[in-house]
Amino acid sequence: MKKILITEDSSATRSFLAATIEAMEGYEVVEATSGFDALRLLPREQIDLIITDINMPDINGLELISYVRNNPNYCSIPLFIISTESSEKDRERGLSLGANEYLVKPFQPERLQELILSYLG
Repeated sequence: MKKILITEDSSATRSFLAATIEAMEGYEVVEATSGFDALRLLPREQIDLIITDINMPDINGLELISYVRNNPNYCSIPLFIISTESSEKDRERGLSLGANEYLVKPFQPERLQELILSYLG
């Protein structure tokens, strides 16, 4: 089983993402409600992919990406941003910090599944 960490403060969005991923064979979801929560979970779990929102309380998604990319234990984990921030500037910033993919909400669940398969399939 591959483990995917979802970091999202909205419980409805977390549930939607988890259902989209769990509909695929061989994937398990670990949920974090904030960037701080994600940082607590990373050393405890063997994470294969991280999905994060940008706008969250305490540690936001961009700070989480920066931490992950600068930590030798986690820097090679694929990381996707899923956000309502849809400007090209936001997208470029997320990708320049080290995100592998940037999806804008709302998006098609099949698109997320395709991206997961392309990195972990």
